[in-house]
Amino acid sequence: MKQKFNKYMNMQNSRYAIKAVSFLILFFIYGAANAQEKRQISLNEAVQLGIENSKQLKLSRAKVDEAITQYEQAKDAALPTGKVSYAYNHAEIPENKLTAGPTTIELPKRADAWLGTFSLQQLIFAGNKLKYAKESTDLLTKVALLDVDRDKDDIVYNVINAYYNLYKVQQSRKVVDQNLQAIDKQIKQSQRFFEQGIVTKNDVLRFQLQRSNIEITGMDLDANRKIINYNLNVLLGLPENTQLEATQVAAGANQSVALNNLIDSALTNRSELKAYDLRGEVADKNIKSVKANMLPTFGVGVSAYYLNAGSLFIPPAERFITPISAAASLSWNFDQLWTNKNKVAEARIQKTQLAIGKDLTVDRVKTDVNQSFQNYLNAVDKIKVLQTAVDQARENDKILESKYQNNIASATDRVDAESQLFLQLINIELAKADAGLAYYSLIKSTGTITNINF
Repeated sequence: MKQKFNKYMNMQNSRYAIKAVSFLILFFIYGAANAQEKRQISLNEAVQLGIENSKQLKLSRAKVDEAITQYEQAKDAALPTGKVSYAYNHAEIPENKLTAGPTTIELPKRADAWLGTFSLQQLIFAGNKLKYAKESTDLLTKVALLDVDRDKDDIVYNVINAYYNLYKVQQSRKVVDQNLQAIDKQIKQSQRFFEQGIVTKNDVLRFQLQRSNIEITGMDLDANRKIINYNLNVLLGLPENTQLEATQVAAGANQSVALNNLIDSALTNRSELKAYDLRGEVADKNIKSVKANMLPTFGVGVSAYYLNAGSLFIPPAERFITPISAAASLSWNFDQLWTNKNKVAEARIQKTQLAIGKDLTVDRVKTDVNQSFQNYLNAVDKIKVLQTAVDQARENDKILESKYQNNIASATDRVDAESQLFLQLINIELAKADAGLAYYSLIKSTGTITNINF
């Protein structure tokens, strides 16, 4: 009995051991699968990854391929057209006698026939409509390429925007950590003062409350960072659990640039304005193509036939004929002289609409550049003001720290001074990042963001 009990216990222990090992294996596998990969990434690297992995850019390039295919189809329309066919016919004739007066015609009971045709046609002239079609599709291909450039600009700016947001959260978190270290020292000092009877318990609680408020700020920053980090991973095509760390970013090129020069650059480089120019050329081709309806058309062709009035696929000699014919045709729908004028008017109105649309876009581009320019100047000026505020807050903090240690200032004054310094340090870090982002927004408004070095 004892041996059976020991055997049973050994079996149970083995099962528990197997379960424990299995649990540890699953735990490590799950932990490895969910472990975040930390990765430092520069702005230049982020932009390159965004361009390489953008689904929107891939879609735009597919549209370019479609436009190129349409252009090739327009070229194919100028090629000769050909057709070949071969048919077999069998007829049963139950009533095969036909009487007309004294004459009686007797037909066979059944009949077979083979008919083969071959034709080749070439349009020589159709008012240059094929030429205009090729030129129009070529221009539309260039428009599609401009759409790729515009989408690329948007992608680059979206990556920069997300990258700077990540950097702002990082810098703010660093300030929070520094302030937590500083407030911990204040709490320890206030507790010593309380034990010595220099300050009250309420003073200690004020510092502890300040620490709790800073911790809440840190929690909000951590939550925002997770959202920004996830969105940036999606933009860059990285695994969603990658923890990104933005390296140092520039606060923007602090240089004086004339607004008029920026507007001129935008009017030259913005892809939507270039697209309007190309679409205007397409409208000109369309007008010419519509006018071509009033011109005659000319074409040539050759046809060959095989006629076999018999049931055999390959008949004996003199049982089939093979006529071959060549033809040239000239046709003119002269009714287009009075029915086509409204179509021409419609094509001209479409061109006028494009011209008006371009003028509206020019105005929008100018206001866009001006707004970005003013925002950039304001962001740069804000850094200067905030730097002064930081210096003042730091000096005020030192003074009140000294007064508090000498029991001249209250804990409330000390907490307020630290809070102001904490606030100004975060503000200036955010302002520096905002200035950098405003600079890139200004460059984007000129249509040259993909030309700069990050």
